[in-house]
Amino acid sequence: MEQTTKVYFCCSPNKRSGSTTTARLLTDYFLSRGRGAAGFDTDPHVPDFARRFPGVVKVVDTAKIHGQIDMFDRLLVHDQTPKVVDVHHRCYDSYFATIGQIGFMEEAQVAMVQPVALFHVDASPDSLNAASALAKRWPNLRLVVVRNKGAAPHGPDARDLLDRFPHAERLLIGAVDWPTWKAFDAQDFSLPDALKAPPANLSMGVLIGLRAWVTPIFRQFQLFEMGLSLENSQFL
Repeated sequence: MEQTTKVYFCCSPNKRSGSTTTARLLTDYFLSRGRGAAGFDTDPHVPDFARRFPGVVKVVDTAKIHGQIDMFDRLLVHDQTPKVVDVHHRCYDSYFATIGQIGFMEEAQVAMVQPVALFHVDASPDSLNAASALAKRWPNLRLVVVRNKGAAPHGPDARDLLDRFPHAERLLIGAVDWPTWKAFDAQDFSLPDALKAPPANLSMGVLIGLRAWVTPIFRQFQLFEMGLSLENSQFL
């Protein structure tokens, strides 16, 4: 039995950071392993995350109190079902402001819920400042720096840039070729289904590309989860 229920905030204050891609991949990871998951899409206008997981991901308008209550109440339930929140860049500031106002981090600790911020970096000062602000505001928040090589450009100084971000944990989402991305991004595409029983219209080349892309990503997710479980076990 897991000692805590994990809540993953896929976030960035800037657009085109790859946070939605990570939210999708993380949800795919849980579902492909036969585990339950619950997701929340904070973009009520173009809810790309929610459209791909009907019945699993709920659209939330964070500008409305009712939407906030429904989401945060669900996030604070210790039911061992991992939660994935795609924090849209337009509501990034207000989202974490609300978390501070309602004392979510403190409530989560009491409720045996472990928040994890998957912070997606880019080369802008805004990105570094926002990550530093999260780390300063909540020193106990598990902050993971995510670099999506196919999203926001980082330039030749990427390593130096990443070294300036708080915390040592890193997650890398590799770049992918266009045919593979096109298949993954298709509206009716299900990665767990494709990995388990590839559809007839999926070429062998694309299938190989998908496996080569997601295998190291899923491995990183698995190792991260194992690390959290080992840390939590010390309190048994």
